[in-house]
Amino acid sequence: MISDFTQQANPRPEILSFEKVPTAIYASADAASRAVAEEIARIIRQKQSEGKPAVLGLATGSSPKKVYAELIRMHRQEGLSFRNVITFNLDEYHSLGADALQSYHRFMREQLFDHIDIDPAQCHIPDGTLPFQEIHQFCQQYEQHISDLGGLDFQLLGIGRNGHIGFNEPGSHVNSRTRLITLDQTTRADAATEFGGLANVPRKAITLGVRVILQAKRVVLLAWGEHKAAIVKQAVEGPVTETIPASYLQGHPNVQFILDEACAASLTRQKTPWLVDAVDWTPQMTKKAVTHLALTLGKPVLKLTNQDYNEHGLSDLLALHGQAYDINITVFSSLQQTITGWPGGKPNADDTNRPERANPARKRVLIFSPHPDDDIISMGGTFQRLVDQGHEVHVAYQTSGNIAVADDEAYRFIEFVADFNREFGIESEEVADILLYSHHFLKNKKPSEKDSDFVRRVKGLIRRGEAKATCRFVGIPPEQVHFLTMPFYETGLVQKKPLGEADYRIVAELIDNVQPHQIYAAGDLADPHGTHKVCLDAVFEAVRRLKDEPFMQQCWVWLYKGAWDEWDIDLIEMAVPMSPDQVMRKRFGIFKHQSQKDGVVFQGSDSREFWQRAEDRNRTTAGLYNQLGLAEYEAMEAFVRWHF
Repeated sequence: MISDFTQQANPRPEILSFEKVPTAIYASADAASRAVAEEIARIIRQKQSEGKPAVLGLATGSSPKKVYAELIRMHRQEGLSFRNVITFNLDEYHSLGADALQSYHRFMREQLFDHIDIDPAQCHIPDGTLPFQEIHQFCQQYEQHISDLGGLDFQLLGIGRNGHIGFNEPGSHVNSRTRLITLDQTTRADAATEFGGLANVPRKAITLGVRVILQAKRVVLLAWGEHKAAIVKQAVEGPVTETIPASYLQGHPNVQFILDEACAASLTRQKTPWLVDAVDWTPQMTKKAVTHLALTLGKPVLKLTNQDYNEHGLSDLLALHGQAYDINITVFSSLQQTITGWPGGKPNADDTNRPERANPARKRVLIFSPHPDDDIISMGGTFQRLVDQGHEVHVAYQTSGNIAVADDEAYRFIEFVADFNREFGIESEEVADILLYSHHFLKNKKPSEKDSDFVRRVKGLIRRGEAKATCRFVGIPPEQVHFLTMPFYETGLVQKKPLGEADYRIVAELIDNVQPHQIYAAGDLADPHGTHKVCLDAVFEAVRRLKDEPFMQQCWVWLYKGAWDEWDIDLIEMAVPMSPDQVMRKRFGIFKHQSQKDGVVFQGSDSREFWQRAEDRNRTTAGLYNQLGLAEYEAMEAFVRWHF
């Protein structure tokens, strides 16, 4: 864990041999955001003391939100004034008005400007409503305005999954100017969530050019989460290339990448730290190194040789343990002990080397599912096995998932209710009015317009019905199915509220009522919507509040991944194998969620359906175990234990 912002500005020479950009890694995005906000505040105050304006380049998207929240807190609680601040935003979608839900004008007002004492006239954002013939002149004036002020004192950046900075997409030249650009397909797919579908995402945007970004006196790039890890590694450790515009920052004299641990996971110093510096060869680090070596060489663990260790930077392990054979046996046994067909513990068995306890033989299990389908998608085989093996399984659906239901799906259900009432002579003037209004609303709804409260409730009922169908399929009685409808989610928009006391209390009260021996929660930090992370934070906080209760001394918390990624194999502490029949049964359980099939609202850039993603991931996990020399299974679901 790294928490000192300034110490990491000048990494050790060994790290610089891999990292071509100064990079700081923080335990969380919260801690990193606070550090960045403090740096911005120092610049503002320094300029105030000199009687000069602070010229800031600002970014939008999810990455800087917590930086802006911290700046607002500093304004309100510490008296930080923005009266001397002049801002220039990186970009704006072309064709969007300033009040559109997805416009960056609106984003900046809601996330920062409306909450501080900045002069609105000093807030500059590209105008997305300009006709094409006026854009070139506007862009020239935008750059000239920055230049007249002496350039940007500080430029805040995010990074796209394709390596873009601003909307400088792959192919942008290092000397590119502020301009209108056609958006890359990956960028549009990532924005589909906010726009209610890919078809509604604008195809063009106005962006500050790479040249102007590189002229800023200080540049800080923020990146959070596993889904950005691969592109960050390329930008930080790879060659400078126009296919990854963020790599141009390697040439900036005062730049820093600020990452959370999840986003930094692919960097050499995190992925293979023994290549960078001496490490403490704990059993976990040894397992990480040996499995990495085996997978890199395509060898089973038990076939690794002394030469393999010596040629791949692991001679220290041989010095500590003697022979490759001894190390291989230890790691192989550790991997083997994670595999179990008894996720609730095997009764009347020696559990010394098993991932779960044998007692109590019948456990109370509480599965937290962020959306109404994450339980079956992410751990459907384990879910079914826990029920089949006689445990008392409860499922808690944390959010309604209503925004992920397509309008035509809601329209179909509303139409069914109307036809049902007519067919059976059920007459109600109030129901008729509601149905008529909903028909009218959905027929005339504008792209990405917020749903009415009634339509949101209809969509929530659709997801709830599908979740109930899955629970019936698995064998969960109705009284063990809990719909929490956590308040943070119920905005009707992709943008959610922060977690509040009501959210924590709902989760804590359920845990207290069930008093489980096992809790399963989604530890999927790669979720591009962020809902999984928020729901996990709620579970963590609830567990912390209850940790001193007597029943919690017997409660173990297991974390599963969602549809996007899997735990690294060296981290897996419980792997539950599935037969071909069990894989098929899980697929049928996923099929109960009909609203999430055949063109999901938030599909993202991955065109596979959720059942396909789940099966591919589960088969890949089983394949890795087999590649390392263990038994060959059709598929596996993997879990990591959280020690609270």
